[in-house]
Amino acid sequence: MVLAIDFGTSNTVLCRWNAATLSSEVLTLDAIAQRASGPALVPSLLYVEDAQLDQVLIGQPIRDRGLERSERCFKNFKRGIGTSIQGFMPDLDGRNLSFEQVGDWFLTQVIDQLKQQEESLDEVVLTVPVDSFETYRNWLGTLCQSWDINRVRMIDEPTAAALGYGLTDNEIVLVLDFGGGTLDLAIVQLSGGRSQALGYILKWGQKAMGKSAQQVSTAKVLAKAGENLGGADIDQWVAQHLSEQYGIPLSPLTLRLAEQLKIQLSNALKANESYFDDETFESYDLTLEREQLEQVLQKRDFFERLNARVDQVLQQGRRQGIGLDDINAVLLVGGTTQIPAIQTWAKNRFNGTKVCGDKPFTAVSAGALQLQQVKLTDFLYHGYGIRFWDRRNNCHGWHPIIPQGQPYPMAQPVELVLGAANEKQPSIELIIGELGREQGSTEVYFEGNRLITRQTKAGQTVAQPLNDKAPNIANLNPPGRPGEDRVRLSFTVDQDRLLRVTVEDMLTEEVLANNQAVVELS
Repeated sequence: MVLAIDFGTSNTVLCRWNAATLSSEVLTLDAIAQRASGPALVPSLLYVEDAQLDQVLIGQPIRDRGLERSERCFKNFKRGIGTSIQGFMPDLDGRNLSFEQVGDWFLTQVIDQLKQQEESLDEVVLTVPVDSFETYRNWLGTLCQSWDINRVRMIDEPTAAALGYGLTDNEIVLVLDFGGGTLDLAIVQLSGGRSQALGYILKWGQKAMGKSAQQVSTAKVLAKAGENLGGADIDQWVAQHLSEQYGIPLSPLTLRLAEQLKIQLSNALKANESYFDDETFESYDLTLEREQLEQVLQKRDFFERLNARVDQVLQQGRRQGIGLDDINAVLLVGGTTQIPAIQTWAKNRFNGTKVCGDKPFTAVSAGALQLQQVKLTDFLYHGYGIRFWDRRNNCHGWHPIIPQGQPYPMAQPVELVLGAANEKQPSIELIIGELGREQGSTEVYFEGNRLITRQTKAGQTVAQPLNDKAPNIANLNPPGRPGEDRVRLSFTVDQDRLLRVTVEDMLTEEVLANNQAVVELS
């Protein structure tokens, strides 16, 4: 069986490939999926029964047993995976936990439940947010090694969503994938073709090339952007609004009620929930109107942030010769797009007749399965640089080498000349960093026991080192001295997204490294 997993901050959706109908279908895991109308969503919740024995509970049973308020229950944990968190994770049963461990438990339990229900699992396609750093993708790749699955592939969530909506030849769409934890946007074009399908496959954490004899089309990613912003942030804002209005404390219960009120307002003008304080025995009838929710969003500059990301992706599109009028459809994906204020914003921002939103929960996982029949052409979302010692500021800095949006494989290498930093330096180290947006980014951190986010100021560059423990790439003989140019580096990115470097000693004219692979890029 071929399976696609859309691991979401709030909900996780699974689709399998039906070889008979050559189409995708939502897979229902009865033991952990919510039992309600609509698609079978698995709540992205995890409750730790015994940390030492790796005994956990996931999904709908946590809600059925009323365990969401416990300190042993984790939600929104996807947002912390692969990030540098300010704060703490609790110790349970004498074991220090991490977001990666919680995510490991959750996805492994999903796979275990699936294997109990299905006979075999041959291939898994995982979807990832556009704005995720390579550390998140590496975590996923490492985790897959324990699943006993032949092939694992990855695809950006908005690109998968475009495929899930069923593009036609030469159609260009803008995807707004707005889930519980991230806002991802992409402009994607599908063109007809008869080339073989080439998919890059992760197997035991390594790259391999897979081929299919099926006749396929090509999905070309023209632009993409993302931000760590989602429904979980809106829940937090609504909970703070309720706390101020009714004088109730912020707690897991308040957040849960805020989420329920938000969901009700998708189909009603006014929502109600009951709050009971088990310490004071006081109860409150909490109400929220659509107009109040929109005021909460405006107070947090929500629509300004949304417009900024749209402007970013449209600007990228214009560099590819694609204007707003060239976009045939705007696809709304993710539970957060069900908020009426967001749908109204989308129709006002774009031609209302182009906006589609009938597959908010299933488009991503269903589209991921189309990798079997579609060849993707893509570009690097992040920029990359090398770390250097900034003598003026007495700290490490980053020198850009590969710009954001670079198509790969690269036609021409990027060259850089370096000198020694220390007297009699015996070798050259090369630390590569994945560079975030300079116009501001999002920090994920704890406040009390709540995982929340905040925007960093403009001009703060976020960098994620990719190879901190990398060995020196070249030995210098004779040793280097400060103040003289010593080595010439030529960087390129191959078809497998591997950053490669050639190193020439300018003093001895010796090639110290020839097209050496350094790190895999995203």
